[in-house]
Formats: sequence, structure tokens, C-alpha cells
Amino acid sequence: MSVVVHPIAAPWGRFALYSFLIDGPELAIVDTGVTASAAGIPAELERLGRRIEDVRWILLTHGHIDHVGGAHALWEATGRRAEVVISATDAPFLRSRRAHVDEALALRGAYVDAAALEAAKTAEALDAISGELEPTRTVDDGDVLDLGGIEVRVVAVPGHTQGAVAYVVDGHVFVGDAVQGYGAASGFPGYEDPDAYRASLEKVLALEPRHLYLGHPYRRADGTPFPVDLDEAGAREALQTSLDREAQVRTAVTAIAPAESASAYSPFERVAHELGYAGDPTLEPSPFFTTLHGYTQEARHV
Repeated sequence: MSVVVHPIAAPWGRFALYSFLIDGPELAIVDTGVTASAAGIPAELERLGRRIEDVRWILLTHGHIDHVGGAHALWEATGRRAEVVISATDAPFLRSRRAHVDEALALRGAYVDAAALEAAKTAEALDAISGELEPTRTVDDGDVLDLGGIEVRVVAVPGHTQGAVAYVVDGHVFVGDAVQGYGAASGFPGYEDPDAYRASLEKVLALEPRHLYLGHPYRRADGTPFPVDLDEAGAREALQTSLDREAQVRTAVTAIAPAESASAYSPFERVAHELGYAGDPTLEPSPFFTTLHGYTQEARHV
């Protein structure tokens, strides 16, 4: 049975978010955007000749706000009939707004004004998450879902978050934020566990996807964005670009020891300079400190 996929734009501030409709016997939406962006999904489905009430699956690649924020609203719009699926590891982000605040503080609180970060993240969670929700089903690596005769395989791709998963459907691979190139609007790739991120890139590459779907239009080295729906050649390019950029970041971090400074990039000012990163690391969300924090944590465990 052939699979048809429709990207659905779900904008949020400076970020371009994307959900995807798997158009099969049982309709499935992969990722939901935030409260505001999810509100436009029913109309987009209607434009495609489909109804939100007929959606039977909401498949979440990971627990970040921009991917699960609209889940409760969309689940309500289906008449609470859709199965809401997320990994067991990332399920706390669906259940609790506070989990997003605690994560931000754990990963970035040491590098910015923690009180301001907590206030900003709390306000963001209230605005962008449509409701706290218990998942219908939690999944792990190797699990298989049946969408009315279409088999969806779950592949663990940790790194961006510990519980990130990809959904694989007949050569179509939905990776959320597991393939980041040079980053999205922030200009820096974001992952909390560098070793796991690299291993997941290699795992997805080994899947040899015929179609690869990205959660955002991540960028190449020259700043041009990848399409969010990539063919086989584009998938290989995006994956190799992501591997190359991870290697560059790793080299810069290991070659230059973090040092305190008065810079906004402290304690990673020299790393930012080495990598040519001139973005604002204090913007929320911003992956700069999350990613470099991950390398420092790995170094402590060597």
C-alpha cells in the first residue's frame, strides 16, 4: 500500500515548524507545533480533502514544546479518538508543562540568568502548550504500529532529546529534530547528548531513507535551508552535513577548553569564535548552551 505524505507548515515566531500528514487508511499527524500553529491544522486538512475528526494517530517524535505543544488541542479536535504516541522517555514533557522548565534550567541555567530563564520558560509553556496530556501509548525502539494496514516502525534516535524517535513507513522516515545540519533559525545545531546524536545520525543514514522529513528547514553550511521533505539524494546530503557539523563542533570544543569571560558566549566564547557562530545564545529557544553543555558533560565522564 503506497504512502502519501503532506507537509503542514506550523509557524511559531522566528521558527518555521512543520507537521506531517500520513494520508492512509488511518490518518496520522506527525508532530503538532504549538497551540497557535496547531489551530491551523484542521483547515489545512480540509484543504486536502480530509477532516481532523478522522485523524486516528498523533505521532510525536520527541517532547519539545514546538513538537508537542498542540497535541492536546488536536486530540480534542479529533473527539479524543486519536491515539497520542510518544516515547516513554519523553512522555513527561507531554504530561507536564513544568518538565520543560526543569529541562531548560538543567541544560542552560548555569550559563544565563536562571531566574529570567525560569520565568520565560514558564510563560512560554503556558502560552505554547495547549494542555497537559497523558499519552495513549508510549513506544520504544523496535515497536511497530499498525495504521490500518500501513506498518510504522519506531526507531530510537536519541541525542536531541534522550527519548527522540523516528517513525519509518515504507522508506519514509520522520526524524523530527534528529537531523540538524548547521541548525535552524538560531544558526547552531541543538542536541543534549553529542555521542547519542552522532550515533543516531549514523543509524538514520543506515536506514537509506527514500524520503526524509525534518521538523524544521535546517540549514546547510552556506545558510541555505534544506527542504523539510527530502528525496533520497537530499536525505544523504542532510545527514552528511549534520555529521560534518557535529565533527566540527566536537573538534572546536575539545581543542579549546571552556573559559569564563564577559562575553554573552561565556564560558564558550572561544568555541563560538572558532566555529564562526555570531548568533544570540541567550534567545529562547536557543541550542548553543544546550549543545556545548553536552560536550562538557561527556568530557567529565571520560
